[in-house]
Amino acid sequence: MLLELQDVKVAYGRIEALHGISLHVNEGEIVALIGANGAGKTTTMRAISGLRPLSGGKIIFNGEDISRLRADLRVVRGLCQAPEGRQIFPGMTVLENLDMGAYTRRDKAGIAADLARVYDLFPRLKERAKQAAGTLSGGEQQMLAIGRALMARPKVLLLDEPSMGLAPMLIRQIFEIITEISQQGTTILVVEQNAQQALSRAHRAYVLETGRIVKEGTGNDLLHDPAVREAYLGVA
Repeated sequence: MLLELQDVKVAYGRIEALHGISLHVNEGEIVALIGANGAGKTTTMRAISGLRPLSGGKIIFNGEDISRLRADLRVVRGLCQAPEGRQIFPGMTVLENLDMGAYTRRDKAGIAADLARVYDLFPRLKERAKQAAGTLSGGEQQMLAIGRALMARPKVLLLDEPSMGLAPMLIRQIFEIITEISQQGTTILVVEQNAQQALSRAHRAYVLETGRIVKEGTGNDLLHDPAVREAYLGVA
């Protein structure tokens, strides 16, 4: 397996947000982590990225224990996140934002090839390359956040709520592109409230409730699980 969380615990002061969760992501998979607001999904992503320290457990990436590794060194090793809320640099151009994604790299030919790949996935970004990122629509900013993460050439792409605030048509488009990124060989862990889209695209999935994994299975199995359908899809 490429990424594994072993009994991971995270606390905010005296309040424990993750109560010992374990999950894994195999090379080439799309794995979805679904759950309601406050379930601990973003905390899980921040822990994997190194933005939130663990209070217990381990994170193993590509055979290495990275539990206490600095966040920037995790990016160098190939763990790259498109964060919740996009967090692009609004005063910089689209191209400058993408260049920031490749900040740790020195392989000019590889960077140029990855920029071409991002523009192929997101033609809108190429059209707006010289435009200030803050003037983009919400959907375009989400494309930019994903494109910026891809510029680091990740072994695992972490996507935190990629559909947040987007219209249904744009949500479908974003998830079609996520599937295409996976088919091109990038492993993906996606945190998502839109359970329908996430489970229909994922090879495997986990359900997180109040800091605990309560269900796991194939995306298709969870998509048709009565309890999951009632809780997250609004279908009894």
